[in-house]
Amino acid sequence: MIGRLKGELIEKLPPQLVIDVQGVGYEVEASMNTFYQLPEVGSGVTLFTHFVVREDAQLLYGFYDREERSLFRTLIKANGVGPKLAITILSGISTAEFVRCVNDGDTASLIKLPGVGKKTAERLIVEMKDKIKALGLEISSEFQLSAADGPDMASFEPVNDARQEAESALIALGYKPVQATKVVEQVFKSLGSAATSEELIRHSLKSMVG
Repeated sequence: MIGRLKGELIEKLPPQLVIDVQGVGYEVEASMNTFYQLPEVGSGVTLFTHFVVREDAQLLYGFYDREERSLFRTLIKANGVGPKLAITILSGISTAEFVRCVNDGDTASLIKLPGVGKKTAERLIVEMKDKIKALGLEISSEFQLSAADGPDMASFEPVNDARQEAESALIALGYKPVQATKVVEQVFKSLGSAATSEELIRHSLKSMVG
């Protein structure tokens, strides 16, 4: 089991990244909540990880803190939830917001996430309520995907294909191509041409799940 990686962040292409650890490049898939907290490419980074072995692949998932990894591990034990859907859930809402949804029985917020229908949302609330208490996760008064949260996005270098990267990230998270293109275009017009892919993704997700 690979439980933690510490090395140099050498590539960021949401929702995937690559970390160089003593000359070995580890491909990692992370939630967007983790991406928002990553440093610039070339910087040192430490992520808590979860290793998944399948017949056709070996996959490594990375998290900025232990709380998000704990919730991920609990989510994939729920009926009908695999790693991909768990990452999608943790990209659309923060750990604290998910806890709130479960405690309040808020299915309306959960079904806005791709891959989460009404039955899945209801099942998650039932199955996760006691498990969340066991994890000791608490509700925060702040929503991690709000515009004021996360790092100063001005520190990221603008890229010419920011819209394309943002659309690709949303599609990888399970959103339909037409939906991803539409919301990214709307956010791009609002933020302006200097917007980075991280900004476009963050505001697009907030727009769709808010």
